[in-house]
Amino acid sequence: MYSLFLLQQQPQQQGAMSWLPTVGMIVLLIVIFYFFMIRPQKKQREKLQAARDALTKGDKVVTAGGIHGKIVEIRDQTFVIAVEDNTHIEVEKSAITFNEAALK
Repeated sequence: MYSLFLLQQQPQQQGAMSWLPTVGMIVLLIVIFYFFMIRPQKKQREKLQAARDALTKGDKVVTAGGIHGKIVEIRDQTFVIAVEDNTHIEVEKSAITFNEAALK
C-alpha cells in the first residue's frame, strides 16, 4: 500500500520540476548570445566612435561611399572634406570608415 502511494506521488514531483531545465537552458542561451554577439558589437561601436572623435583637421579620411579626402572643418555632426583643391563636401561623421588595423 505504501509503495502504491509513492508511485502516485512521484509524477507530481517530476511535473513540478520539469520546467527548471527548460528555463535554465533559455537563460544559458541568452547569456551565450550576449557574450558572443551583443558585447563584441558594442565594443566595436565604441572603438569606432572613439576613432571618429579623435579625427582632427588635416586628417585624410575615406567615406563609406569610397570618397577620399582631407578634413577641412569639424562641426557637431558633420565633417567638411576637401576632395580636390576647391571642392569641399560635407559628410556625416558616421559616414567615415576605418579598416580593422586602424581600430586596434
